[in-house]
Amino acid sequence: MTSIPKPPDIKEQDRTPLVTNLLEINQLLKERIQELKDEIARLKGLKPKPKIKPSTLEKDARNTGGGKGSKGDSSKQEGKNGKKKRAGSAKRSKDIEIHKEEVLKPENLPEGSRFKGFEDYTVQGLLIQPFNTLYRRERWVTPEGKTIIAPLPAEVQALGGHFDRTLTCFILYQYHHANVTQPLIWEQLRELGFDISAGQVNNIITENNDQFHTEKDAILQVGLEVSKYVNVDDTGARHQGRNGYCTHIGNVFFAWFKSTESKSRINFLELLRAEHKDYVLDDDAIEYMRNNNLPKAQLQSLIECEGKTFTDKATWNDALKNLNITKKRHIRIATEGALFGSVLAYGLNPELVIVSDDAGQFNILLHALCWVHAERLINKLVGFNAQHRLALEDVRSQIWDFYRELKAYQKAPSIERKDELEARFDNIFTTHTCFATLNQALKRLHRNKSELLLVLERPDIPLHNNLSENDIRDYVKKRKISGSTRSENGRRGRDTFTSLKKTCRKLGVSFWQFLNDRLHPQGSIPPLPDIIRQRVKEGNEALQFNTG
Repeated sequence: MTSIPKPPDIKEQDRTPLVTNLLEINQLLKERIQELKDEIARLKGLKPKPKIKPSTLEKDARNTGGGKGSKGDSSKQEGKNGKKKRAGSAKRSKDIEIHKEEVLKPENLPEGSRFKGFEDYTVQGLLIQPFNTLYRRERWVTPEGKTIIAPLPAEVQALGGHFDRTLTCFILYQYHHANVTQPLIWEQLRELGFDISAGQVNNIITENNDQFHTEKDAILQVGLEVSKYVNVDDTGARHQGRNGYCTHIGNVFFAWFKSTESKSRINFLELLRAEHKDYVLDDDAIEYMRNNNLPKAQLQSLIECEGKTFTDKATWNDALKNLNITKKRHIRIATEGALFGSVLAYGLNPELVIVSDDAGQFNILLHALCWVHAERLINKLVGFNAQHRLALEDVRSQIWDFYRELKAYQKAPSIERKDELEARFDNIFTTHTCFATLNQALKRLHRNKSELLLVLERPDIPLHNNLSENDIRDYVKKRKISGSTRSENGRRGRDTFTSLKKTCRKLGVSFWQFLNDRLHPQGSIPPLPDIIRQRVKEGNEALQFNTG
């Protein structure tokens, strides 16, 4: 039996770049095929290919040492005095409100026993049952024949329906905070004994929420006014069966969401303009058009109109048509410039830093890039020989070491350290390796040097966009559970209550208490924009004290 001859050995250094590129394309195609298979499985209601994480048993054993306090010994914990206590044997918190007290006496006490006080045992409970009020309004007829009926209480009049404040808050809380769908809320209430229709549940969720919409809009205006930076991101948001987008703007003090049909730069500038509708041709607008290479003829026509304000979109479009600005690109640049002028004219801080994941529509004012997204360009590359893998590992190690140095610089910035970091950035991202694709990715990142190193000028801004991605995750979760929106009120309500909920969480305000307070005629919780102002002021005072 003759053996099959082995193919001749090919040394790695003799492989041509063409083979390497083909291997890389093959690997990317395999990953794409697996993604499509997983998507088909999800559409069929099947489970996609599981992602099996590496075992952490050795890590746990190494961290805990297998002794007391390890994960394997979670049934008992040691107290401060070294004694073991049973899991769950915690004392009652002093913050728990007691609604009912009941004294328990032992039976068959021996004669001569002495009373030594009480030993408290708290049981927390929840009352879930209808509580209906019948208002019997007296009707009187005056001698003149006029009928007078006793008015309803102010709180009932404010709600404008047959459902009280607690029930209304419960429906809003279940839908917007607990992500319960409308059919399930209706079914739940019917089973609890409430006489309510599915349409009435929908009306409570989508209608008569003007006070909430007003407060949500004020959050953005105040947030942009007092903030030194904002994180931004967007995600898909289908509406009436058509694709749309939801844009998030926020930072550690607030979160604001708005769903629109577009995610262009024009759309983003319109969001920053808040409730204003005008277009302004001033120095800032003309400079923006010049920097974005608007042709001289069109630019000169707009310069002759400098100082004018156009009241709305229709008026602005008519002006562009009269100036013979008809090409799409020219209209886009001119409109962006006029919106930019409007945004700055209404007081937006020109030193505001916008932190994003390198989406082009957010590249206005001072723009900073997320380091986590930047590193993904390197992380997604696949090395197909030992040299490539070694080069990738070395470059990624250098990038994350540099990232840690930037974090240290934020705590103690200095001119000397700034120059060192700029030089090291150039050294890392101009490195020429044996991996051509890696070299191209490094070259691309180096072109974004000013945006990646803006932190050297502004140590107060974050190095990543994780805050925006975490905030927008709630919106994505709601979209997956409840699907797309159908009415304008529904879309607006989803944006509004997501903004209010996330802002309450950032400010340490209970969303349940917030809803109850806003539906009460004499609410005590200050407007969220006022709380944002106060928190920013307190933060600035603390920073001045620490640096002083």
